[in-house]
Amino acid sequence: MSAREERYRDALEAAAGHARQWLESQGTRRIGPQATAAELADDFGGPLPEQGMPAAEVVDYLAAKAEPGLMAMPSGRFFGWVIGGTLPAALAADWLVSAWDQNAGLRFATPATAAIEEAAGKWILELLGLPEESDVGFATGATMANFTGLAAARWRLMADAGWDLDGDGLSGAPRIRCFVGQERHDTIDLGLRYLGLGHPTVVPSDRQGRIIPAELDCALDLALSAREGRPVPALVCLQAGNLHSGAFDPFAEAIAVAKAHGAWVHVDGAFGLWAAAVPELSALTAGLRLADSWGTDAHKTLNVPYDCGIAIVRDARALRSAMGLHTSYLIQAADGAGDPFESVPELSRRARGVPVWAALKSLGRDGVAGQVRTLVLRAAQLAEQLAALEGVEVLNDVDYTQVSLAFGDDAVTRAVTERIISDGRVWMSGSRWQDRDILRISVSNWSTDDADVRVAVDAVRDALAAVRG
Repeated sequence: MSAREERYRDALEAAAGHARQWLESQGTRRIGPQATAAELADDFGGPLPEQGMPAAEVVDYLAAKAEPGLMAMPSGRFFGWVIGGTLPAALAADWLVSAWDQNAGLRFATPATAAIEEAAGKWILELLGLPEESDVGFATGATMANFTGLAAARWRLMADAGWDLDGDGLSGAPRIRCFVGQERHDTIDLGLRYLGLGHPTVVPSDRQGRIIPAELDCALDLALSAREGRPVPALVCLQAGNLHSGAFDPFAEAIAVAKAHGAWVHVDGAFGLWAAAVPELSALTAGLRLADSWGTDAHKTLNVPYDCGIAIVRDARALRSAMGLHTSYLIQAADGAGDPFESVPELSRRARGVPVWAALKSLGRDGVAGQVRTLVLRAAQLAEQLAALEGVEVLNDVDYTQVSLAFGDDAVTRAVTERIISDGRVWMSGSRWQDRDILRISVSNWSTDDADVRVAVDAVRDALAAVRG
């Protein structure tokens, strides 16, 4: 063995050992970090060392010093934000992605990762029942997946309006009118801002956060009534999985309204798109496939490692025109397989789709459906058991993986939330929904089991009792 190979061996063995220790600790460790970034600054900062340290020692140092500042997000007792765990096959595949160190942008340079990602993309379309002609790209997360779908929408709407976006930019271009539900995720607005499309028109939602199709119809009529025979580009953004209630927009009705006005429809399905894999949840996703583009995050419900957003666009030419780099040495037919970089913002990137392929290969269709089904079951268990506690109010219809709670007035809810976080047995996020402070529970980890549910209920009961004190 050469000295070079030995250096890799020692460092990788050290990393594998620390990784196993970290994963094995998830069942019993405190969920929240025990040190702040400021408290850890001296361990990682200071002047750049004059002399280096052996690679394995660097790994040992890194693991030891970082440990107090790590959040136990892989734990089945972590219910914060909407953050999933990591399946074993996906984690191991991600290690290989790092070891292979492929720049996954070009098919001819990295044919293995290109073929793997293409297979993963086709499996996703099949699994979710989305149009088979759609193109699939692997971005950093749901934010950039949505951005990618919206960018394709902008290109197509401008082209159909007779405007050369690539040549003339946005200055003087027809305005694209954008319409969003009252309770859309704020990253939709962020994507529109990145694309120079400005503030959207906000359409009222019902008590669960679902867009109201009749209100969307009125908003589109009002905004587009002055068209005077000219096409007015319109973009409607819908949602699969409300952040607080888990609710799904009524896709069939809302998309029919949007299409009657000639609008492109994009669906933000960061964690909810995966409901389409479960037959008994079909009422939530009915009409979903009628949209034009979709964004999701494989880290959330599918449980692959960070980072892995997935952008899906029915109009492959629009996607590649919006995202692609077209030069004399990168010639690609519009209807060909295309290079991976033509489907996402990055020209250079890691092979994010490989862990997705590994997750799907390890689970199969039935396994994915079972995993999503179990997350929904755990959320229902939590809602039922928590609602039985005196002073706990479940605010949403628990049809998917989100549970929103209140404990009386805002002051009590905030105090209970703070007590749960400081206790450390579980992590649940505080938020504000419909003019009330709430405690929000997101069930997103494949490993969450009955024991984790019991611990979570005990933690909420104890926190409420302590606050009432």
